[in-house]
Amino acid sequence: MFLNYRVILNILGILLIMNGAFMFLCLPFSIFYGEGDLLSILGAGLLTLAIGLIIFFLTRKNQVKELKKRDGYLVVSLGWLTMSFFGSLPYIFSGTIPDLTNAFFETISGFSTTGATILTDIESVHKGILFWRSLTQWIGGMGIIVLTVAILPFLGIGGMQLFVAEAPGISPDKLQPRIKETAKRLWMIYLGLTIGETVLLWLGGMTFYDAINHALTTMATGGFSTKNASIAFYTSPFIQYVIIAFMFLAGTNFTMTYFALHGEFKKVFQNDEFKFYMAFCVVLTLVVAVGIYLLGGPVEESFRTAAFQVVSVITTTGYITADYTSWTSFITLLFFMMMFFGASAGSTAGGVKIVRHIILVKNSFLELKRQLHPNAVIPVRFNGRAVSREITFNILAFMMIYIMIFGVGSAVMGALGADFNTSVGSVATCLGNIGPGLGSVGPVDNFASISSGGKWLLSFLMLLGRLELFTVLILFSPYFWKTN
Repeated sequence: MFLNYRVILNILGILLIMNGAFMFLCLPFSIFYGEGDLLSILGAGLLTLAIGLIIFFLTRKNQVKELKKRDGYLVVSLGWLTMSFFGSLPYIFSGTIPDLTNAFFETISGFSTTGATILTDIESVHKGILFWRSLTQWIGGMGIIVLTVAILPFLGIGGMQLFVAEAPGISPDKLQPRIKETAKRLWMIYLGLTIGETVLLWLGGMTFYDAINHALTTMATGGFSTKNASIAFYTSPFIQYVIIAFMFLAGTNFTMTYFALHGEFKKVFQNDEFKFYMAFCVVLTLVVAVGIYLLGGPVEESFRTAAFQVVSVITTTGYITADYTSWTSFITLLFFMMMFFGASAGSTAGGVKIVRHIILVKNSFLELKRQLHPNAVIPVRFNGRAVSREITFNILAFMMIYIMIFGVGSAVMGALGADFNTSVGSVATCLGNIGPGLGSVGPVDNFASISSGGKWLLSFLMLLGRLELFTVLILFSPYFWKTN
């Protein structure tokens, strides 16, 4: 059989069962606050669970134990789409977002951990629905851990193989037997950090409800907030520093966090990607802090604001404490460039990922050396190991396609009526899974004014960016659908 549709549908059924079960986690908040969203969430959860169970039981027989590569591509893309369509139901049933376009946009923004929103008054949304909104991001972040560990290396997505080489207990030739163990370890770290941040934010003065919501969306590098003003609502330096620290951790390769928790700090600080990730955050924070200080800001506040916004954008979290587009043109341009950075591979962050930039730059400089010594074998090295030409070419292709999609997407947004800043800002932020952009989708605005066509395009870009481009684009290739 060319594609094992029974296996694919069975997995989609399991995902829907999980999706429905997660919706039930919102019910305690609906009951406690009594705002009238209980039946909407319960109905959405039961419907999702029922459809998932039907699909699962109809396809559970005659299963094969292994996914083929083509099956894997289809499962990943259809999985995110299916979760997003059914995840829209609580918004639609409750009347919070009654139309499918906006509900799907909000939901895929959650599952893709982008954080772009069409809601104009977040604080008026019922607490159960708002918790579901935050939970979609946490689920999406948790899903990305599995995707990074188990699926993307299997599909040959460039850069992800490097993560596999670093992951505890994993080697390329023994990936499958240890995948469950590795995923479990990384999930435990993810859950532990989420609980830890919840406690710290609660102690810092947030309500428990706000604390758990922000912890969920911080660790997912998602950026959904329970407040209209995002983190700017909280003037407490303690709260802001806690969120800065956890955003940085969420953008760190979870394997490095695993090593740090086991006292293997040497491995962490010798890791090329972590060193560049930290350097980018520190240097850019200092540059922006100086810029804010020169505009008249106090020293500590300038540093804190700069650190928060730099880490928020680099990790693709998208929280806001200030409007970075209101500072200077230079700083605005700097933040726009940061949208193309991304944090570490093996983290919940979106974007290009720093490992790709490192290898691209190293390969570019080595190409000059190869021109002088054409017969010499000069490999690109990452963490002291030679990077295969296959991975290097994959990354070069990724970067080229990423820029092409950004250009075409911006042009289409312009054709749909958006101004230049909004066009490039919305495409850059959705493709990079960041959240706030430029123009009418800047830090103090939202995506409500974007046309319906624009929202569907940006929804597709969010999915594309979250699933590392190739996973989705290959489905549009005629080669994928050929039987040989």
